[in-house]
Amino acid sequence: MNLLLQTSHSNLQAQIAVTGSKSETNRLLLLQALFPNITLANTSNSDDSEVMQKALKGNEEIVDIHHAGTAMRFLTAYFAVNEGREVVLTGSQRMTERPIKVLVEALEQLGAKISYEKEVGYPPIRIKGQKITASKVSIPANVSSQYISALSLVAPKLENGIEITLVGEITSVPYIKMTLALLNDLDIKTSFIGNVITVYPKQDVESKVMTVESDWSSASYFFSLAALADNAAISLTSYKATSLQGDSGLVEIYKQMGVDTLFEENKMTLTKQADFIPQTVNFELNNTPDIAQTIVVTCLGLGIGCHLTGLHTLKIKETDRLEALRIELTKLGANISVTNDSLTLVASNDINHNVPIATYNDHRMAMAFAPLALKVPIIIENAEVVSKSYPDFWNDLKSLGFEISEK
Repeated sequence: MNLLLQTSHSNLQAQIAVTGSKSETNRLLLLQALFPNITLANTSNSDDSEVMQKALKGNEEIVDIHHAGTAMRFLTAYFAVNEGREVVLTGSQRMTERPIKVLVEALEQLGAKISYEKEVGYPPIRIKGQKITASKVSIPANVSSQYISALSLVAPKLENGIEITLVGEITSVPYIKMTLALLNDLDIKTSFIGNVITVYPKQDVESKVMTVESDWSSASYFFSLAALADNAAISLTSYKATSLQGDSGLVEIYKQMGVDTLFEENKMTLTKQADFIPQTVNFELNNTPDIAQTIVVTCLGLGIGCHLTGLHTLKIKETDRLEALRIELTKLGANISVTNDSLTLVASNDINHNVPIATYNDHRMAMAFAPLALKVPIIIENAEVVSKSYPDFWNDLKSLGFEISEK
């Protein structure tokens, strides 16, 4: 499904309920599988979370998680410590190209039994669940924080807990801290001192309702819309100023791009600064790489340049996001260059009209480019890919007055 997006006005007013955080939901789904007396509220309705839930509740030998990278990492650890269970964990073609070796080797240090069905280092993998008694493991810290979170989440059920030594520069620290905070909410003791994470064993937790905050990554597209609008007052629920999610850094980042954020009770309202003067921005996104696509598209729409660094993890996402951005932004007329961990956009006020944007089976490509419809008509190819994290996205855009039609 290809969608043509356009709008005849640039005054955005709406109140929108955003689905629960995919990151929090998938962590809590795994913890609920370990501790069934946990109850979850406001969970994500994303494809990724539905796949994760199905895999945790099912009994099949072959577990197919499609495009869900978080599920691949978390379930690898979960099935490895699920004594007596044997599964083959697989996914889409792109998933078989995304490395898993670092996590597999870490689990093998603990005594896990995992083998590769095809290419070494990549899914599909065969996992024979074991009782794990070893507790010390070291893992490269600059590849994916999800590997570290996967180990931390299963640790309470290990006989001796876990002590993880992180080697090298640590990537996406807020996501690691989110994992540990969720464990702490269940009275599971943890520590994160220097480059060592310790999670202590706990066989049972008290019954508790865990409410998932709405997804900050999904909120990023509304920050972009507010920045590109002439006027905006967009209220989003349910959000809090003291969030566990790393992408809550959007508040400070977008303040530099003309958006003010006001928190009231369980919602935040985004407004366009009346006296905003656009100028080149530079951001280090090591802790928030998932919002890089949104930021660079916003900058293109504002006619400003940007230099973004700390993006090395984007090459192993749903697609090579850096290369995908270079290709699609160039089609729009942008002057953009990328390296293995950075992106530079040159300021320009010219954007090509009616350009079809390829999405590469990547939900964030589709949603990040959509706000440009405030500036020029734009076509989003394979627009249904948004269901991976935000199934209601196109309907929510319509509520802001966007004209959306199949192309």
